[in-house]
Amino acid sequence: MVDRGHLEIVMLPARPDGADASAGGPILRLDFSPPEERVPGFEVIDLATLHERRRRRGRRPDLVHRVDFHALTLVTEGSGEHAIDFVTYPCRPGTLLWVRPGQVQSFVRPGTANGTLLLFTAAFPPHTSSADRLVDEWYGSACRQLGASPTYAVLSTLMGQIRAEYGRPAQSVSAEILQLLLATVLLQIDRLPHPDSGAGPRAGGEVYARFRAELERSYATTRRAADYAHHLGYTVKTLTRACVAATGQPVKPVIDGRVTLEARRLLAHTDEPVATIARRLGFPEPTNFGKFFTRHTGVTPGAFRQTHQSQGRA
Repeated sequence: MVDRGHLEIVMLPARPDGADASAGGPILRLDFSPPEERVPGFEVIDLATLHERRRRRGRRPDLVHRVDFHALTLVTEGSGEHAIDFVTYPCRPGTLLWVRPGQVQSFVRPGTANGTLLLFTAAFPPHTSSADRLVDEWYGSACRQLGASPTYAVLSTLMGQIRAEYGRPAQSVSAEILQLLLATVLLQIDRLPHPDSGAGPRAGGEVYARFRAELERSYATTRRAADYAHHLGYTVKTLTRACVAATGQPVKPVIDGRVTLEARRLLAHTDEPVATIARRLGFPEPTNFGKFFTRHTGVTPGAFRQTHQSQGRA
């Protein structure tokens, strides 16, 4: 049986505030709370309707926030821009966006873009399907530009079927049909070529999947590859082989990349002192954090923050 417990290695000091490392600090976090939850854990909405809902709630369109659910968007008309973890993607017909729990996003320029948006919790897809694995992979591709490809036509048809089922009278909506249709959508997306370096998560097999799950839980506790290997029952060489297959990088850069991403999020989107962010990420001394961040980004934490501080947030 796979041990899914938290990595308990006291290599770095525990966070003094006692908060969960995955909580991500004070960046605004939006939970799954549709105005009318017709099907628990699932909602279908137009992108334009979402923007109108945000305006009614007094939220600025470029608000930076995290979500604690999955947001899968297929743009069908218009144009705009959407930022996910410091990458801004142009949105046009055929753009597929998948924002996963914990990621930081912003509608940089909503523009005229419209399309179908599927919002769902990690528990909603059927656990008997391999789509369940895709939902657990927080690190998948955030954007695909499908254009007028056959895949776009397939996904557009499937989302149309989802909309039709979701729009039935409340007493006749089938959660099971929606689950199976969503699983089909996810599996179709999984067929797409992986755009990043490496062959994609599947190439790393179970070793990579277990490692990434543990990394997400423990990146603020330890940055030592040997600790992850020991806890998971592998060798560092085995972890490196899995990481290279999936990402094109050895295990240590993958670990450091996850820590760096969270540091960038907190520096850009919060006003927390650098020393506090350092402690959040397991660095006992701010100077050590500064050296780590500069080595991996090419700029100091202060310079990075100054560059990104103009980005809007509530």
